[in-house]
Amino acid sequence: MNPLMGVFFHWLGGLASASFYVPFRGVRRWSWEIYWLTGGVFSWLFAPWFFASLQTRDLLGVMGQVPPHIAGLCILFGVLWGFGGLTYGLTMRYLGLSLGMAVVLGLCTVFGTLIPPLVRGTFADALLTTTSGRIILLGLLMTVAGIVVVAWAGAKKDGDLSPEAKRAAVAEFDFKKGLAVAIFSGIMSACFAFGLAAGEPIKAISAAAGTGPLWTGLPVLCLVMFGGLITNGVWCAMLIVKNRSAGQWIGRTVGKESEDRPPLLANYLLSALAGVAWYFQFFFYTMGESQMGKFGFSSWTLHMASIIIFGTLWGFAFKEWRDARPAVRNMVWTGVALLVGATVVIGYGNMLGA
Repeated sequence: MNPLMGVFFHWLGGLASASFYVPFRGVRRWSWEIYWLTGGVFSWLFAPWFFASLQTRDLLGVMGQVPPHIAGLCILFGVLWGFGGLTYGLTMRYLGLSLGMAVVLGLCTVFGTLIPPLVRGTFADALLTTTSGRIILLGLLMTVAGIVVVAWAGAKKDGDLSPEAKRAAVAEFDFKKGLAVAIFSGIMSACFAFGLAAGEPIKAISAAAGTGPLWTGLPVLCLVMFGGLITNGVWCAMLIVKNRSAGQWIGRTVGKESEDRPPLLANYLLSALAGVAWYFQFFFYTMGESQMGKFGFSSWTLHMASIIIFGTLWGFAFKEWRDARPAVRNMVWTGVALLVGATVVIGYGNMLGA
């Protein structure tokens, strides 16, 4: 167990998550449901099984020993998480990277971190009765404070801009619609943490088969992310039928015949890159969690904080904060500093616990 290495892995996962939507920005003349489902097949199906098969000793044998009710719980929470992931993509469309991530992940942090130990009845013992636990709790509070500051800065920035300036930064900007979608997404996205908690027995089976400690969580991802595929697949299929957009996969256009055809090779490669990046956030998450010891639930907070840090950086890179007042930009950097400090505090608390 090495909490500092765990923090590093969570930072890698946060970078992967914050970056996944960037390749989608390069997709041309594909409808949202086409590129979202294309990337999702790589994210929720191909990548989990591919990497689990590489790092798990006897993956099929491990999966064959999983009790049906455990597998069912993991998939069920994955289905619920799928609603969060589905609307997470919509949040990016309506609010942009920085503000969208702050709202979604703020709610996701609170629910995903605190509910598992509350349900297990270990919250008080884990966080209130030991010095290390109280330090980790301080880190959790710092994370929530950082998220609030970043979200507040985003709201002030958007309040200062004209409708034209908002749409110059985010083409489909709609604050009210985006906020409603983000709240729903944040609550449902926390179900991924519940799915990982439900899959703890699978980690034990994988370890007993001889899998190294860094990789025991990979079979759990196969089940939870399959649940996400079910939700997103059904919704995208409905949109494909409604919009008659399936032909885009083979280069057809929807609408005027004179439209340029979609650049198929580039679109497939960019969607695959986005999907694998989306998966890698959880690939590194399971590695980081394996290093956090008895305070493994704090991994969810580290993960969320890292995503917001890197998501905010991408927001600046894409000039979403270009027209914000200096005071507002200073506010968002204050929020980022709080989040960076929170990851250090939580890592330190885990070291004391070790």
